[in-house]
Amino acid sequence: MATPPRSSAVSLGGKGSSLTPAAVYAVAGGLSGVRLDSSALEKLAQSKSSSPPPPLSDAIQNPRFLTLEESRATLAVLLNKLLVADASVHPALPTLIEEVLSLPSGHETLDFRSPLRFLESICRLNGRKVEEIKVSGDEIGVFEASAAAPTAICAILDCCSSALVRVSDAVAALSCEASRADVGAFDLPVSGDGFSIKDETDVAGDMKVMLFGSKLVGQNYADSFTEIPTVHGSFREAVRTLHGRTRVELNSSIKVRKKSTGLSNQGKEKALVASALPLAMAIRSMSEISLGRAKLIVESIRDVGIKSTVSELFRDGCLGFDRLKDQFDSVTQNAAVGSDYVLILSGVYDLLVKFRNILAWEAVLALFTIEIDDSIEKIQGSSSTNAKPNGETVKGDKKSEKKKKKTLGKGTSAVMQLLRNRVMNGKEITSEHVTALVNWARDLSFYFDPKDKGLDTLIEKVKEIVESNEVRRLPKIPKGTRDFGKEQMAIRERAFSIITSVFKMHGAVGLDTPVFELRETLMGKYGEDSKLIYDLADQGGELCSLRYDLTVPFARYVAMNNISALKRYQIAKVYRRDNPSKGRYREFYQCDFDIAGQYEPMEPDFEVIKVLTELLDRLDIGTYEIKLNHRKLLDGMLEICGVPPEKFRTVCSSIDKLDKQTFEQIKKELVEEKGLAIETAEKIGTFVEKRGPPLEILSELNKEGSQFMENSGSVVALNELDILFKALEKSKCLDKVVFDLSLARGLDYYTGVIYEAVFKGATQVGSIAAGGRYDNLVGMFSGKQVPAVGVSLGIERVFTIMEQLEKDRNQVIRATETQVLVAILGKDLTLAAELVSELWKAKINAEFKLTKRVMNHITYAKQSSIPWMVLVGESELEKGIVKLKNIEANQEEEVPRKTFVEELQRRINSV
Repeated sequence: MATPPRSSAVSLGGKGSSLTPAAVYAVAGGLSGVRLDSSALEKLAQSKSSSPPPPLSDAIQNPRFLTLEESRATLAVLLNKLLVADASVHPALPTLIEEVLSLPSGHETLDFRSPLRFLESICRLNGRKVEEIKVSGDEIGVFEASAAAPTAICAILDCCSSALVRVSDAVAALSCEASRADVGAFDLPVSGDGFSIKDETDVAGDMKVMLFGSKLVGQNYADSFTEIPTVHGSFREAVRTLHGRTRVELNSSIKVRKKSTGLSNQGKEKALVASALPLAMAIRSMSEISLGRAKLIVESIRDVGIKSTVSELFRDGCLGFDRLKDQFDSVTQNAAVGSDYVLILSGVYDLLVKFRNILAWEAVLALFTIEIDDSIEKIQGSSSTNAKPNGETVKGDKKSEKKKKKTLGKGTSAVMQLLRNRVMNGKEITSEHVTALVNWARDLSFYFDPKDKGLDTLIEKVKEIVESNEVRRLPKIPKGTRDFGKEQMAIRERAFSIITSVFKMHGAVGLDTPVFELRETLMGKYGEDSKLIYDLADQGGELCSLRYDLTVPFARYVAMNNISALKRYQIAKVYRRDNPSKGRYREFYQCDFDIAGQYEPMEPDFEVIKVLTELLDRLDIGTYEIKLNHRKLLDGMLEICGVPPEKFRTVCSSIDKLDKQTFEQIKKELVEEKGLAIETAEKIGTFVEKRGPPLEILSELNKEGSQFMENSGSVVALNELDILFKALEKSKCLDKVVFDLSLARGLDYYTGVIYEAVFKGATQVGSIAAGGRYDNLVGMFSGKQVPAVGVSLGIERVFTIMEQLEKDRNQVIRATETQVLVAILGKDLTLAAELVSELWKAKINAEFKLTKRVMNHITYAKQSSIPWMVLVGESELEKGIVKLKNIEANQEEEVPRKTFVEELQRRINSV
């Protein structure tokens, strides 16, 4: 959380300055004043009005007055908008607002409902006359378009809710201690596949750190505790969403056009309300489980009399969930009507204040309950520890020490100390203090407000605890990425070896290109998928992006080096800013095979598809099919259906989703988003249903009367496909191909045959390979046309299939290729070095291990699937021998030390 500045002026208008939510809240609460930067005033003084002063409008915008806090915050926002606006603004109005903000009171009487009423009220407050302040049309335009009041209230909301993110987690951790809560819900797995929500796992991890070392938790199972990761995670997400919108709105410039007044700000107000409503829902949920935890704490009090008193005080002092629900209902009803956005946002802030009160009560109850529990060992610094007059600690007797075995977590102990210092100045809390709970709750409610300078210490302490990582939380990886262990790497290396051998068998040469390219190289090549490109920060004036695929970099390489023909393969990682899901990653390998150059029709196309079938057959993943179509045939189909040429590519992007969505969904997208007529969309539907054996579908499209035969582009495509299918039939792989007119491949650069391999087995992974002809891509870079065709294997999905097959076969995956383990029965490293070096020199894969326990050696060899062991101990050294052990057969024999390498080679080679 950004801490509100205290007792200092917030400077506005300076070079590089920006207005933060914390600064707005500081001004709103009177913690800080506002100071206009002198350079900003000089700049304003030089501006010339772009429009004459119009009559001041009295059109009502916000049908209510604002509170003192809201008015001061709104003035700060409006002042900043005047300074950063792309408009002609003179110093008079900003200076007047600065002067009004310096006044100690009266701001709640300001009227923001119209420019006229605002100017009248601000002049009256400052003892000035309206006639003295000359306003231009630009300044009125800024006032009307600024959405200053909603933005200001969102800034207040942002600052206060951001503060409660850390506080609410700390209080919940204390409640877990006080109620002996079961904390199993905090053991959340982290997935790189997008199957875990980061905010939830972060909350769970933070709670584990706070409770690390606790001997109290683990007994009481209740929804109010198990829901902490989900509800607190949603609160974090809502706060972050509001912060993002508010930060932008605070500093965005307003462009006032000439002769333009009455600019609407409703779009901004709607956007701010849309960002605040999820926060309202999150506050409601946070309040509900906070009250639930508070009630469980009261129930955990053992003394019946104290429990009764605490329960009564809590019931009377806490605002209760019913009142908060009424407030929430009022907010949602006003949002449904959508007439008064300021009223809605103020309602959300009122919700937050009520939640803060509830949270304060929860904290007080947890603090009090833990402090009066004699079975809990008191935290360091507590005055409950016996002490000598000189301050030295006195050890208690052994019996009392045995009774006080239960301890708090390290994090919660530190939070307890801060809360005790706040309400009792660090003094001991006993059951006699029960009547002070109401005052303590009121004090903590103020403590949890960013206006209180003590909150900075609490938040920093919680942050320090969490970041200390005492629980040694496992680090996370970004969503959409994966780590690969030794067994997985064994599968990957085997697959890469097969893939590389197939590529080389067809005469391809290796190529590597940078992991990032100039952004201009990638843009305009991927159609609607261009939004998935990862952009990098500007480094020295070069705008770069991570590569989206390997095809465009290949085309760039061919063009840059003036190559006219090349058959290449590349296996490398690519990056896509996609939504991760099962089998869909943001970082993954692609295995590409491409042929560039002038060839006979369908010559390279045939070989590329043949390579694809050989890859999938050699990888032995199971049943698959290769869907195939032709871009010219597809364009011909769209032309026949009446689609304008300029919409071909965007319509193809929609059709390409048919493997994931029904045609009714696609049809709705084509009509409502792409602007096609319903008749056109329905006609497309009759064509894209055609799929089946290639020669059969080809014959149907070629028959007399076919509309495709009347389209020149389609005729070219059908002739090429006829050549291709006959070649594939002769090579015995046409049975793997399905002619599918719904295949579109949304990438912009395809010009001819396109194809996509789909796995048909039980493991659902979708497309596993794709490619096509791209005759114009190289020419985009050099102007020289170099036709090309290629295929890309989505190896990550193939790995998923292979890993599942290994599990289904119940096969042990051997992660190492070690053939021999040199087992030294002792700690003689020099002996191990001598023996294992002889094996390495003989090109035998070997490891060594030093330990006196024979079974440790054997267990390691079995776990690593190492077939042979060389055992050497003191007796073997004395005899000048070594023992060779066959792990699988469990047989061993003695061989001379001088010939053990030759003996091992003979046995290994005989297998």
